[in-house]
Amino acid sequence: MSSRMPLTYSKKVLELFRNPKNLGRMEDANAEALAGSLACGDMIAIYLKVDEPSEKIIDAKFESYGCAANIAAASILTEMVKGKSLQDAWKISWKDISDELGGLPSVKYHCGVLAVGALRRAMRAYYVNRPKPDWLPGELTREEKQALEEEKLMEVLAKRAQSQLAK
Repeated sequence: MSSRMPLTYSKKVLELFRNPKNLGRMEDANAEALAGSLACGDMIAIYLKVDEPSEKIIDAKFESYGCAANIAAASILTEMVKGKSLQDAWKISWKDISDELGGLPSVKYHCGVLAVGALRRAMRAYYVNRPKPDWLPGELTREEKQALEEEKLMEVLAKRAQSQLAK
């Protein structure tokens, strides 16, 4: 018999899980991206509406599949980026998301990593057909690499679970 300790989430995480802000698809987004994998568990889609001349984020929405921390991380991220320039939004880290949520349990840090990964992918997507600004790194950042590692890990675990079920 295994004893599992329930995760203790902050009031903010539980509030945003129950009443997420900015939830839903954005039809007029001019930047969007996914992080995670629906086939394997947690997934976050981020949609941004960017004012072209100022490069300020005027609206942000998300879709999320996963646990309370995943939904709360995506929700708080959309709140954090609204009104920010793309350059300032780029600087948001998974730790900033965790701090804004009043802390995440260590086993849920990946939820912040996926949220930041989706945000940065959306911003890179925004610049695909536009001149790239000096502040946008050419190479993937540590947070983007962490999101990729999370996705690979989820795929490995899903395959392992499927092979166990097939036995």
